[in-house]
Amino acid sequence: MREYEVNNRGNLVFGGCDTVALAKEYGTPLYVIDEEYLRAKCREIRETFLEKYPNTKAVYASKALQTLEVCRVIKEEGLGFDTVSGGEVFTALKAGVEPETMVFHGNNKTLDEIEFAVKNNVGRFVVDNEYELENIGIIAKKLGKTVKVQIRITPGIDSHTHEYISTAKIDSKFGVFCEGETRDSIIGKAIDNPSIELMGFHCHVGSQLMDNQDHMMALPIVLNMVKEVNERFGFAPSELNLGGGFGIRYVDSEQETRVADFTDPMMEEINGFFAENKLPVPTIYIEPGRWIAGNAGITLYTVGSIKEIKGIKTYLAVDGGMPDNPRKILYGAEYEAVTANRAAVPANKQFSIVGKCCESGDVLIDKCNLAENTVSGDILAVFATGAYNYSMASNYNRVPRPALVMVKSGKARLSVRRETYEDMILREI
Repeated sequence: MREYEVNNRGNLVFGGCDTVALAKEYGTPLYVIDEEYLRAKCREIRETFLEKYPNTKAVYASKALQTLEVCRVIKEEGLGFDTVSGGEVFTALKAGVEPETMVFHGNNKTLDEIEFAVKNNVGRFVVDNEYELENIGIIAKKLGKTVKVQIRITPGIDSHTHEYISTAKIDSKFGVFCEGETRDSIIGKAIDNPSIELMGFHCHVGSQLMDNQDHMMALPIVLNMVKEVNERFGFAPSELNLGGGFGIRYVDSEQETRVADFTDPMMEEINGFFAENKLPVPTIYIEPGRWIAGNAGITLYTVGSIKEIKGIKTYLAVDGGMPDNPRKILYGAEYEAVTANRAAVPANKQFSIVGKCCESGDVLIDKCNLAENTVSGDILAVFATGAYNYSMASNYNRVPRPALVMVKSGKARLSVRRETYEDMILREI
């Protein structure tokens, strides 16, 4: 979480805006995204990676948070886009993103998605398997195009993160193991297909990693594979995609991370390897998403019922929950919060923050210290909800999805309107 400000009314300030006033104007639950924070994180990437190292690219992982306005902000800051579905490709295009700056991921892209992306000249496909490679070749040939691809490699390491977001194990639904016949088969077919231009390789080790230990464990494996492939096929990659997974500070006990903490050691090893093996240094990609968006956002709720069970705990229920933030029930994610209209009051009473859904697991924060005089009707702010909250939101229990406002230098603007009951049944017959 970020350090927060309190105004002379004792209210939490975010992006220069009084959060209690935001809740009153736009209602709750409410996603609030700080535009200046998004831009500052993009600037850090430019200054400490793109401008520091020649021949590098950064593509924003859209799955973390994608709206038309977020796309426009990221585009203005000079980053490309990592997309994982036809819908993310479509949204980025609608926002005016140049298709050449887009990378298209996914372990099971549909034929319709592949054709849509090829027709719209998406810059890179990250190919996950031979089935996909074959389909891209067929569709590219039909459309008279040549598609540039990176092959996703699985280095076979177990990342230090939740098992659901560890993506580099041998037993992973993503990618091709970096050794053996399967690897050589897909690389050979990519090289031989005239409708495909093999650019290089991609590796993503996992998400919400707080240090570079896993990246540095995987990198020598990937580089050794590059050497083996060069010896076998005479192929030297012109691109190497290192993925993302850079973690953020969700709670006080965690440290803030910098992009350079991850990229500097990797770039040193990469440059040394290619110099030693007398191969040209490829263009190096990174794919930060959560690292840009996570602490750019908070969610505001209205406190509803408060139920104290003597000697056990006090439940504080809010007007949202797992439909607008499923990360707790999915990953056991941790958050911190403050009573926004009592932000200057010492947080000396422990509550269990729960949602409104008919699920015992609809818990946002197991143990959270808030102002002791927090009462029904107060506004609760949950920090670090910019990534994987809006993008994962659902209508479970027929709960409409929240509005999203962008804040910048004390001014707020509606970016995504609140969903209505009518919206939820528009597609029903």
